[in-house]
Amino acid sequence: MTCAPLERLKVFFPSSVLVKIVFLGTGGSWPSPQRNVLSIALKREKEIILFDCGEGTQRQFMISPLSFMQTKKILISHFHGDHFLGLPGMIQSMTLNDRQDELELYGPEGTTKLVKVLLDLGYFNPGFPVIVNDLEPGSVLDFEAYRIAAYQAKHNVPCLGYCFEEKDRPGRFDLEKAKELGIPEGPLYRKLQSGEDVRVGDKVFTPDMVLGPPRKGRKIVYTGDTLPSPETVRIAQNCDVLIHDATADSSVEEKANRYGHSTAKQAARIAKECNAGVLFLVHISPRYEDATPLLEEAREEFENSIVAEDFMEYEVRFKS
Repeated sequence: MTCAPLERLKVFFPSSVLVKIVFLGTGGSWPSPQRNVLSIALKREKEIILFDCGEGTQRQFMISPLSFMQTKKILISHFHGDHFLGLPGMIQSMTLNDRQDELELYGPEGTTKLVKVLLDLGYFNPGFPVIVNDLEPGSVLDFEAYRIAAYQAKHNVPCLGYCFEEKDRPGRFDLEKAKELGIPEGPLYRKLQSGEDVRVGDKVFTPDMVLGPPRKGRKIVYTGDTLPSPETVRIAQNCDVLIHDATADSSVEEKANRYGHSTAKQAARIAKECNAGVLFLVHISPRYEDATPLLEEAREEFENSIVAEDFMEYEVRFKS
């Protein structure tokens, strides 16, 4: 897979449940003509989960194919401005567009206090409920179809990375087995596939009689700002997508590491160690008008590396 600098990427795979990543902002530190600061949208069906919310994120939404009004959850990695200063503008824009649904905000310790300060700025009150929760490394948010686990990134301030993982899907339906058992074709098959027992005459058939072993859902890991970390390798094992800090190239590795960031090559080594499906490099320093050097050095370590660009789209497929 190749991607020329500043080109949009659209890669689509058929799946029964849409999971698409849209990179709204891919730069670090401050906005540049090439990139806005960090914000990554994960769209699953009609829900959008936002990882970080740098300044101007609501405008990035307007340029993208997504709507900020569909955002249900925002997860902040840490309190450097390029990761959270978009929150007041985002929430105000939602209010001005008559949002009624509640918004869930999560982040490291201190998030509740920070958001209260941000929402008290100026003559403004949100027109909808904003539910804020502090997380700690090891926290797991358990929702109906997926979980989001927080883990400790290795930055120079407290920082959380996040692992989004869908719950297991039912195994494949064995049509021949169902016929052998004498189960009539039609609605009963659908019930078994959805996990229900069915009755035919005086016989009861259970899903395990016609379904194979459960299949893994999709797994996406976002590191926030981080040095190379064994914890990322552990959390991201066999992930479909790894979105990793890659602030600079190796010529300035010492400086990048000193400020709690990784180089593209270091990020690629992590992707290789954790057996990631694809690596997206983000938090690109404004020094790089052309990020080709980062892409080239990453691919020396991990071929399936991509430098994320603003408004790039990637639809995540099931492995099986």
